[in-house]
Amino acid sequence: MTTSDLTGTEMIVLLVLMAEGRGLTNTEIKEHGPELKAPSRRKLNSLGLIDSDTSKVPHKHSLADRGWATCNELLGTTPPAGTTPQGKALFTVLAGLGRHFRRSNLRLADVFLPSEDSVAQDPVTPSSSEQTTADIETRVVDAYRSLAAKPGAWVSLRRLRPALSDVSRSDLDRAFRELYTQPGITLIPEENQKTLTSDDRAAAISIGGQDKHLIYVETV
Repeated sequence: MTTSDLTGTEMIVLLVLMAEGRGLTNTEIKEHGPELKAPSRRKLNSLGLIDSDTSKVPHKHSLADRGWATCNELLGTTPPAGTTPQGKALFTVLAGLGRHFRRSNLRLADVFLPSEDSVAQDPVTPSSSEQTTADIETRVVDAYRSLAAKPGAWVSLRRLRPALSDVSRSDLDRAFRELYTQPGITLIPEENQKTLTSDDRAAAISIGGQDKHLIYVETV
């Protein structure tokens, strides 16, 4: 599969999901860009570019790992035939971003993170010093729910930690270790270690002498 196999609308949908850095409903996608119609959704699913949680309504869609890789390819690709002048301008901006990312050795997921408003948490969050480990564990699960595309999706700690930026590293690590012992919650290393960035390694939690980079919560 190459980016030329995608329509302009499908490319823009991927870019919207990239920019938001989280799962979006069809309505949210349409608010930020073009409508994700069923044929394109099925196509993107079959190509492994997006994950869709259809177990509940409204359905939620987010970029799969292959989708992130495809978005990276779009940073510098030629606009598809028939692209509007506005679309060409977008691809020009993307090419500039791509040059910056390559010079700075950055990945898209290092930059495009969910906004603070999109992360599910209590309206008033006590400071880290006032939160118990149980409170932080609850917030970890809430943040996972916001970031996971569907039940069973893995979320990197590199993406999850910023959602709890007010919690100290030591308190958050303590919560991760407590969660690790609970049924239905799993922390594992990234299988393909070559894909890890310095941010991935910095966000990892060491448990049992092994760095864990990904978290999964069974009940979402």
